[in-house]
Amino acid sequence: MANTPSVGVGLNRRLIRRQQTIEEALDIAAAIMTEVGVGGLSMSEIARRLGIRQPSLYKYFPSLHAVYDALFARGLARSHAAVLAAAEPQPAGVRRIRAGARAWVRWAVDNPALAQLLVWRPVPGFAPTEATFAASIQQMEQVHAEFTEAVRASELRPEAASVEALRLYTVVLSGVISQQMANEPGAGYDTGIFSSLTDAALDMFFARYTPGGPDAIPRP
Repeated sequence: MANTPSVGVGLNRRLIRRQQTIEEALDIAAAIMTEVGVGGLSMSEIARRLGIRQPSLYKYFPSLHAVYDALFARGLARSHAAVLAAAEPQPAGVRRIRAGARAWVRWAVDNPALAQLLVWRPVPGFAPTEATFAASIQQMEQVHAEFTEAVRASELRPEAASVEALRLYTVVLSGVISQQMANEPGAGYDTGIFSSLTDAALDMFFARYTPGGPDAIPRP
């Protein structure tokens, strides 16, 4: 019994080191994808840059798809944090939705490798696990709640809270992101020839559901 505290401390340190290695491996993986494309990621290159043998990497990730799954989860978490940071200071309704949309597009432009995993399907045979994708579903439920609040405040018509409207919203944002990444990679959000059109694209979307027409769309 006297050795229990030291055993616990040792186990905790090992868990911390393990998580640090996992995070470092994911940092390396994201860097590789940025350099050579999402489909160019390999376990051998991750291991080489991490300074370990490839078999040792399988102690942390059982497969390359497991690395992609962890990167997908990282992308969801980080993009969502960016959206919340921008949206939460805004009043509920269209202004908050707009702020979150801008933040999502900006994050995607700034993080194209992770954004490709979230917006496209660039890796043949890969799909996020059900547990990982659950966070995406939860995030969309939060977006739906924001649209519902905008409807309650009479900023948008009731059909804005429909499944169709949410799908159209994702089409608008993913379209802007895809066009920017495909046609002008490396450009910033504010200067990108497509990402700089984010507000204009959102105006067209909101105009479809705003009771008073385009002139009644709430803006910051």
